[in-house]
Amino acid sequence: MIDELAALPIVFVFGIVTFLIVRSREVNWWIALPIFLFGFYVAQTPAVFMIGEFMNWVLAHFVS
Repeated sequence: MIDELAALPIVFVFGIVTFLIVRSREVNWWIALPIFLFGFYVAQTPAVFMIGEFMNWVLAHFVS
């Protein structure tokens, strides 16, 4: 299992790659792999709690 601090640079790299892929408007199955890996490595970092709280905050405004 990857350590949380070791996963942060990987998250950063996959985040940039994902951003560039989405901007190019070309999404094939092999392009979806870095997007999947980005999400996978984000889930191994403390950022997942911040993202979860943000999503709860956003969805709470739509539900109520």
